[in-house]
Amino acid sequence: MTNPRGLQSVAGLVFVITNLGAWAGQQPTFSARVEEVRVDVLVTEAGTPLRGLGPADFEILDNGVPQQVDLVSFEQLPLNLVLALDMSASVAGERLDHLRTAGHAALAALEPVDRASLVTFSDRVLLAAPLAHDLDAVQSALDDAKGSGPTALVDGTFAAMTVGESDAGRTLLIVFSDGVDTASWLKAEDVLSEAKRSDVVAYGVWLRSKAKPEFVRDLSSETGGRLFEIENSGDLTPTFRSIVGEFRHRYVVSYTPRGVSKTGWHRLDVHVKRKGASVKARPGYQAGS
Repeated sequence: MTNPRGLQSVAGLVFVITNLGAWAGQQPTFSARVEEVRVDVLVTEAGTPLRGLGPADFEILDNGVPQQVDLVSFEQLPLNLVLALDMSASVAGERLDHLRTAGHAALAALEPVDRASLVTFSDRVLLAAPLAHDLDAVQSALDDAKGSGPTALVDGTFAAMTVGESDAGRTLLIVFSDGVDTASWLKAEDVLSEAKRSDVVAYGVWLRSKAKPEFVRDLSSETGGRLFEIENSGDLTPTFRSIVGEFRHRYVVSYTPRGVSKTGWHRLDVHVKRKGASVKARPGYQAGS
């Protein structure tokens, strides 16, 4: 009799190898595939999302050139939630129970138009549930996940970014880990370079230990997300729930680039004309082919 779990492992391995090959031949790019550029921006004041801002409240520099902001909104595009979860041996037991509960809480916060996916990583990377409206499938995959082996954090993150780039909408990537990478094939700097060019906004959740969350911190920064460091796995559920809620309160700022090249890497600087406001946005985008 065929072993479904074995097939899942093979499928996951093929998934990673296929996308590694695709990655070597092309670059995911930010939303400059059309004339209009859209930027997901988180604006907070004293740690709380700031609402009610309009185009006149934003300043955008594209490669140092001031741009005219055309539209600012809480864009109601469908949300693609990709969970990239550490399933190494250190996550087994109570931590895994807490992680499952947190994943279910994040899925429960989605709307009917939203999609979700689950990528797990230990010494291997598995696409446990593809991006789809079928949240029941993601829930089941989450319940079936088990912790064992070392940690391929970098490979798992790259795979999850690839899933997030595979469909339209705004993609939120939540990456959870409790330790340093011990099993990845890819280099952290290469994946971070791709993250800067991706449409995905990554939020890192790190269970504090002696290890430093350098990769997850850099990933969050390069994509315009945030890093949450927690003391106890019991804090995972409110953290995951708050991330989904915060992401829905991000502004979508759009403009038509003027006075800049239509190709190459473009550095973005996004500011708000309000004292005390804090802005989080991705650092740039790749224009052209």
